[in-house]
Amino acid sequence: MTVIECVTGDLTRERVDAIVNAANSTLLGGGGVDGAIHDAGGPEILEACQQIRATVWPDGLPVGEAVATTGGRLPSRWVVHTVGPRYRAPHSHEEVLLDSCHRRSLEVAHELGARSIAFPAISCGIFGYPAEEAAPVAVRAARAYAREHPDHFDLIRFVLFSPDVDAAFRTALADLAGDAPKN
Repeated sequence: MTVIECVTGDLTRERVDAIVNAANSTLLGGGGVDGAIHDAGGPEILEACQQIRATVWPDGLPVGEAVATTGGRLPSRWVVHTVGPRYRAPHSHEEVLLDSCHRRSLEVAHELGARSIAFPAISCGIFGYPAEEAAPVAVRAARAYAREHPDHFDLIRFVLFSPDVDAAFRTALADLAGDAPKN
């Protein structure tokens, strides 16, 4: 059975097989989680991202898609990069794209052989997605994947940057408890 949990902490210090980077489409670093991962992981991550841009995604990684690189100097072996949607009002299809970020990240991590993965609050920083709206999407996506693929992951963890965002994810975990994977 897959354990799904949330903690307040520093994603770059997680000792899991893969961490997820809330990247921008260039894959070349930026602010927030993206900048922290590139800074902590060292130049190996940027070099791998540059290779992906040169070969697979020359126009940049599309929103909702995911790719993996080395973890460089991070405790995690891999970084799965995904581009979250920018929050817009009135809503369009941001929820579908945010769900895709989580699902594709889990698929890519599984293809690598990861058994544990840690996510940030994708799109909840500079992209403006309210944590109260993003958290249920993220939790539902993780639970659906774990239910459909009960043998893929031992741990799916949300590592959140502030107590307020952590509270939103804890509420989503509790509110959606009936949606938990069954043994």
